[in-house]
Amino acid sequence: MGQAPSTHGYPPDSVPDLSHPHHIHLCTSVAAPEADWQLLDHTAEIPDECLALVFQSLSSGDRNSCSLVSRRWLAVEGQSRHRLTLNAAAQVAPQLSSIFTRFDSVTKLALRCDRKSVSIDDDALTLISLRCPNLTRLKLRSCREISDAGMLALATNCKLLRKFSCGSCMFGAKGMNALLDNCSSLEELSVKRLRGIDDGFAEEPIGSGAEAAALKSITLKELYNGQCFGPLIVGSKNLKTLKILRCLGDWDRMLESITSRKNCLSEIHLERLQVSDFGLFAVSKCPNLEVFHLVKAPDCSNDGILSIAENCRVLRKVHIDGWRTNRIGDEGLIGIAKNSVNLVELVLIGVNLSSVSLMAMALNCQKLERLALCGSENIGDAEITCVADKCVALKKLCIKGCRVTDTGIEAFAFGCPNLVKIKVKKCRGVTSEAVDWLRARRVTLSVSLDADEMEPEVLEAATATDYAPDFPPIANAPSTSNAARRLPNKSRFSLLACAFRRVSNANATSNL
Repeated sequence: MGQAPSTHGYPPDSVPDLSHPHHIHLCTSVAAPEADWQLLDHTAEIPDECLALVFQSLSSGDRNSCSLVSRRWLAVEGQSRHRLTLNAAAQVAPQLSSIFTRFDSVTKLALRCDRKSVSIDDDALTLISLRCPNLTRLKLRSCREISDAGMLALATNCKLLRKFSCGSCMFGAKGMNALLDNCSSLEELSVKRLRGIDDGFAEEPIGSGAEAAALKSITLKELYNGQCFGPLIVGSKNLKTLKILRCLGDWDRMLESITSRKNCLSEIHLERLQVSDFGLFAVSKCPNLEVFHLVKAPDCSNDGILSIAENCRVLRKVHIDGWRTNRIGDEGLIGIAKNSVNLVELVLIGVNLSSVSLMAMALNCQKLERLALCGSENIGDAEITCVADKCVALKKLCIKGCRVTDTGIEAFAFGCPNLVKIKVKKCRGVTSEAVDWLRARRVTLSVSLDADEMEPEVLEAATATDYAPDFPPIANAPSTSNAARRLPNKSRFSLLACAFRRVSNANATSNL
């Protein structure tokens, strides 16, 4: 019995002779009709809305690759991209029109320029503001050629801005006031190294306008004349977060002005400021304060910390970097322990405390989950053993630059039943053998040890950035780096199915 030749879809009476030279010539020289190529595109029947949902779940690198598949994918990818990061160098200005023709739905934009390059100017920023009228978030980094005129055009054309951040820019108070007066929906403002206001109050203070009702967060960082923002801070009645970092000037009076009225402040960060206990007394007038960071303020003492502890009874997170001045110790920490029953996170750097304050903390702060003890000469095995025995709810612990040995670390073999992670750095008395023993006793406990040799004179108190509690990751804007993690094929098919269901549900709802 012989095997019948395959007809490949042709009728039995019209099977072509594939060996004929004329047929071979036609197959190789004549292009297939466009309709035949479309039959091979399995995504042709996927709606644009569904394809856009799939693209939104991919990394920036994957999206760029997908945009090269076809003209349709190029158009859908551009129209569905809401976040964009651009090199803001001056040579990019001629291409801005074509860039925003493709990406015409951008709502979150970051413009970054290298410090050694010339940035885009007012004309380019005006063009961007005209092409992105629905912009809600904007970041400007090292855009030194943008002046008050460019900021005025931006504020006039992008009135839906909710978050604005600038760093190393040159516009001044007029540009900032134009933004605040025109963008009534502005909720978050972050200003870093704004050189245009370094000349003092000669131009005009930055006051509050229509934005005062919506503004919820203000961050001032590395400003020579940050007091210019005083009227804005005082006038923002719904302000909840205030961060003043490494700004020159005396801030005691400014803090008194801010807290002299009824306020909604729930988070305050003070870092490397000229602030004393009088400023902390002003902070204590915030009854809703939940998060308080005090970093390297040598004029602050136990009196200021005790005042905050007694008047701010809902504290949940406290970070104190005492800079080894020995002005903040047991007295202030015992005050926090007695009055902050809701405390879940405590970071102490360069603070000399003893087992007395740690015992008070363990007995009164039953919800304490994250603890960091860094750069303290008084913390040894006795204090760490106290933590292991009494802090039942503790989940994450960081010990850095303390006089702890293997004895203190071994205490966690039976203490802190909820502990999931412990990090030990620059503690020369802790050996890898003790860490391995602890890992063997508690398999589910993650133990990290930094056992590198270090000269004694190099050992310094850790800064506030040395310890960062492990929180769930924040979804950032897609990176343009090719190192972004790619989704496996199964995940992409799942995303496609989910997108189909979302589009189907939307259509069913619209038909009701």
